[in-house]
Amino acid sequence: MTTIAPRPQLPRAGRPPAPKAPRWAAWTRRDTQALSTVVLAALLTRFFGLTLPTAGGTPIFDEKHYVPQGWDMVRSHINPVLGGIESNPAYGLVVHPPLGKQLLALGESVFGYTPLGWRVMTALFGTAVVAFIWLLCRRLTQSTTLATLAGIIAVCDGVLLVAAKFGMLDIFQVTFIVAASWTLTGDMRQVHQRMHTAYLAGLIDPAGALGPRLGFRWWRFATGVLLGLSLSVKWSGLYYIAFFGLLSAFWDLWLRSRYRVKMPVVGTLLRDVPAALASLVLIPIALYVWSWRAWFASETSVYRHSAVDGTIAGSDWPELASLPDALAGWLYYHLSVLEFHGSLTSSGGSSHPWDSKPWAWLVAARPILYYSSTDIECGPMTCREMIYLFGTPAIWWLTVPILLWAAWVWLTRRDTRVIVPVIAFAAGFVPWLAAFDRQMYFFYATAMVPFTIVLIAIALGYVLQTWRTPAHPQLRRLAGFDITVGQVAVLAYLAVVVGMFVYFSPILYGMRIPEGLYQSMMWLPSWK
Repeated sequence: MTTIAPRPQLPRAGRPPAPKAPRWAAWTRRDTQALSTVVLAALLTRFFGLTLPTAGGTPIFDEKHYVPQGWDMVRSHINPVLGGIESNPAYGLVVHPPLGKQLLALGESVFGYTPLGWRVMTALFGTAVVAFIWLLCRRLTQSTTLATLAGIIAVCDGVLLVAAKFGMLDIFQVTFIVAASWTLTGDMRQVHQRMHTAYLAGLIDPAGALGPRLGFRWWRFATGVLLGLSLSVKWSGLYYIAFFGLLSAFWDLWLRSRYRVKMPVVGTLLRDVPAALASLVLIPIALYVWSWRAWFASETSVYRHSAVDGTIAGSDWPELASLPDALAGWLYYHLSVLEFHGSLTSSGGSSHPWDSKPWAWLVAARPILYYSSTDIECGPMTCREMIYLFGTPAIWWLTVPILLWAAWVWLTRRDTRVIVPVIAFAAGFVPWLAAFDRQMYFFYATAMVPFTIVLIAIALGYVLQTWRTPAHPQLRRLAGFDITVGQVAVLAYLAVVVGMFVYFSPILYGMRIPEGLYQSMMWLPSWK
């Protein structure tokens, strides 16, 4: 491996000047204080009312699938390394990988089969999502202010809140995805700096036509680990492996071209892509297999011996029976799950009252009802308690405009800060368009909103930079300090976000409210 000189040198005479290096803003005490404040706000909002509601002390909505599966793992616990397995025959085939249920089982093993036990881990991960949104925005923009704006907006989003308050799987996957975006951004900035240093040190030409070797990339390795964890919660993690892998390769190609490597395409294919495949494909696959360790270790796992008990021989895949018993059963399990997911199509007769398609997610047009208690007597009036997976309109209704704006600044201003959130958003949205006939739900969009929030924060940064005109004197006197038009606009937007969060909080927390107030919150017919 070529060692890159840490001390930059001036380029040789007649050589074009180096492109700009990435800007680094040192971490300060202000960053620690801002992040801590945002995390505290996330903790309070996620843990408030965490143990309510229940269905007579039992799980509600899709908790009824995953919470018992986690409890199965607690009861079938083999040892701390292997854990346990899901049996849960009452609900048929278990159709998601084990990791999400293993995480639920951690909380249940500490607090028992109680609402706190099956929700504590989701609340902690829901807090971690907000923290990683802050960290991602800080790394992209190198701005504590913009990161804090993103953190405040994330705290006030109804989808991220409700997803963190129930014992389901999505919030686990979203946490790993946002964390992977943060580490991928770290890799992109680090390899940019390494290429810049190599150029200044004169290593580009002497290294040959392919360009320099850039050393082991720990941030990219960490990205692979996090993507593997995401895949081990839900198969939709495959989309992020594909999109992030392509982004990493094309970023390397762009850097080699920008720093005038003679053969950038060949250099990328030979010096970057093999290591990228190892980190972003092989590592996730290895972790995914590892998440099934209890299934392989148990003699009573579903389909564990399907090759020898005749199950595979009578199936659509009898050729699997020629494989070793454990491998055959494991692959048969996966094919059965794939067949199950493939059968959930509208054309095949599958329907659900809260089904929604990807284009509806862009404006949060069809939230999901998680809990309902109606016709409650409240003195002279009727009340109800409702919980929706509901997107704060001031955030979600900006999705399409902010994506169009991000594409514009990427193409016209070469603002590379928007690349990661745009690609990550696309990974959570575009693949579902290809499977639009499938039965889908709004909670599939949970992984999209963190990146919308980051893009909104970056756009607010443009507002602060562009609208520097002093605000009206009366506003300056009211504020008590000099304030610009941009600052007023940003504060006004934050006030709208926080105000909407407070206004809609009764249907996010299941508060008892009069029927009239509930009806006034249903702005769109599709929300009911």
